[in-house]
Amino acid sequence: MGKLIIFSAPSGSGKSTIINYLLEEHPELKLAFSISATSRAPRGKEQHGVEYFFLTPEDFRQRIDNDEFLEYEEVYPGRFYGTLKAQVEKQSAEGQNVVFDVDVKGGVNIKKYYGDRALSVFIQPPSIEALRSRLEKRGTETPEVINDRIARAEFELGFAPQFDKVVINDNLETAKAETLQIIRDFLASN
Repeated sequence: MGKLIIFSAPSGSGKSTIINYLLEEHPELKLAFSISATSRAPRGKEQHGVEYFFLTPEDFRQRIDNDEFLEYEEVYPGRFYGTLKAQVEKQSAEGQNVVFDVDVKGGVNIKKYYGDRALSVFIQPPSIEALRSRLEKRGTETPEVINDRIARAEFELGFAPQFDKVVINDNLETAKAETLQIIRDFLASN
């Protein structure tokens, strides 16, 4: 039976980089992404049951009513994303250690649901100023979008104390090593 590892962070904290490092460089950890459900249409070569489970908005709402989700969010009207309990259990039963890359509220909810079977890790930027600088360096967003992300990051940072571990990503190599050790310790524990 696999364990569950939850990652949350403000946008630009380096969470995706750290998760990809763990998945690609450390196969011995037997990590696998939780396959989420969405009500949007597949893009490009995306396949049902591989990148996502593609559901109609009606099917998604029905599953919400049936309490089949660990967490979900309606990002835009009729556009849902969520994590199906049955899928997590299936991957876990196959011996995979299931990785969640979710927003802070989703992270807190999944941790509450699974308790000690799950480890929640919050990747934190060294400061709001450092986060702003990273987002500006990406050069992919307008100043308005960056301001919105900073405001959201300030809100999200308030959730950090609800996570089991907080990794401050001041130096990426150090943050990777620290996260790797946290995951190894968790997987080795009963």
